[in-house]
Amino acid sequence: MIIVQDTFVCKPGNASKLAKLFKEVMGGRPELVNILSDMTGSFNRVVVVTRHDSLTAYEKSWESMSQEESQKMQEKMKGYTEMYQSGSREIFQVW
Repeated sequence: MIIVQDTFVCKPGNASKLAKLFKEVMGGRPELVNILSDMTGSFNRVVVVTRHDSLTAYEKSWESMSQEESQKMQEKMKGYTEMYQSGSREIFQVW
């Protein structure tokens, strides 16, 4: 099993907006574990945590969406890149 953490460093005033957007868009996805926002440490961070059986399952997770689901997600996420300054992805093996 693997855990994927996508971390976004948001522009000031946008972390809660981005977290809410991710929750709305990804809330029904079975791989979603948590959507987190910072309380200490670096400011304006949002972390999306997902769990997958393998790297292959991670890669295929987005392919499993229907065309209609994909289009709805793209429409809702339109402009989300304007909410953050940088981001990173970490993939962890669960032991």
